[in-house]
Amino acid sequence: MATSKFFRAVVLTGMLSAMSSFAYAKTCSVTIAGNDQMQFDKTAIPIAADCTEVELTLKHSGKLPVTAMGHNWVLTKTADFQPVATAGTSAGPANSYVPKDDKRVIAHTKLVGGGESTTIKFPTSKLTKGGDYTFFCSFPGHWSLMKGKLAFGS
Repeated sequence: MATSKFFRAVVLTGMLSAMSSFAYAKTCSVTIAGNDQMQFDKTAIPIAADCTEVELTLKHSGKLPVTAMGHNWVLTKTADFQPVATAGTSAGPANSYVPKDDKRVIAHTKLVGGGESTTIKFPTSKLTKGGDYTFFCSFPGHWSLMKGKLAFGS
């Protein structure tokens, strides 16, 4: 009988713990668009401190194909932004102009052309509250214009 009560207590504790984990998980959705004039429609993206995951959708609002005017969305620490953007050119279109397996890249989308969109998810555990982050398009020549700041928890 004591073993049965103990087992029930362990199961109940585990269930409550699992339920509390779900209660605190919060996905925050963001949509950003890039156009044929090499511009994002946002220069700042605030992410609330209570978000545990970010779901980002990139829309290409232009008409030009991915080979001529492709866009992606890449997130790095601001200190890593230019080195990663420069390295992206060498990575080529097969890698969406993102250096493969580069630890400096926090998150990135694939390249999209006019009328297309793509969605990614990444955990905010990769971010520091109040950290300095830059997002940009790494298509060659775009990153000097298509960039902005991501603020987590500020």
